[in-house]
Amino acid sequence: MGNTADPLSTTDAPIDAPRETLDARELPPPQPLQKTLERLTELDDETVLVQHNDRAPQHLFPKLDDRGYSYETVETTDAVVTAIWRD
Repeated sequence: MGNTADPLSTTDAPIDAPRETLDARELPPPQPLQKTLERLTELDDETVLVQHNDRAPQHLFPKLDDRGYSYETVETTDAVVTAIWRD
């Protein structure tokens, strides 16, 4: 389990970058995938998108790879947290 205070502290996500959060825990499939991809198009390349979900977003990962994003997922006690950023 990751650090619940800042689960991203154990990832390679940029520490000093601005962050946007998307809580997808209550969204039915495929909305977490759709909302995450939509939000990414609205953000600049310096911003890290932090998605909170109730499971690892396995279907999202190939789409992020195709679009050139880096990402890392950490499980906490109340969510699966995925950081998504551009290198």
